[in-house]
Amino acid sequence: MYNHIFVGSNDLARAKTFYDAIFAAWGGKPGNLDAERGRLVYRHNGAAFMVCTPINGEPATVANGGTIGFRIPETAQIDAWHAAGVAHGGTTCEDPPGLRAGSNMYLAYLRDPDGNKLCAIHVAPKPEA
Repeated sequence: MYNHIFVGSNDLARAKTFYDAIFAAWGGKPGNLDAERGRLVYRHNGAAFMVCTPINGEPATVANGGTIGFRIPETAQIDAWHAAGVAHGGTTCEDPPGLRAGSNMYLAYLRDPDGNKLCAIHVAPKPEA
């Protein structure tokens, strides 16, 4: 659905530890660190997720109200994603991982070590009536 997403970081080594862990939890590969350009790159299914130090030299800040959602195929992988994130410097936010009341969406939310808000989502098929 998207080509690429960039989020800012003030510490790429710390970001790599965090993102490598959450992507590995659902079968992703470690990111490639381009220290010279200040970028950390993850590729999957033709899209890229990148973490960078701001080009203008100012500190990285988070988007107020922004959330990046990752579609994950299994609820067990979402639980592993969330646990890996918390274990590697992220913080849980919103409700605990699980089904949302009245919906078929299984969600988990984290903030990465720089404060960017992330969501893992699995939408189960609705039962036939």
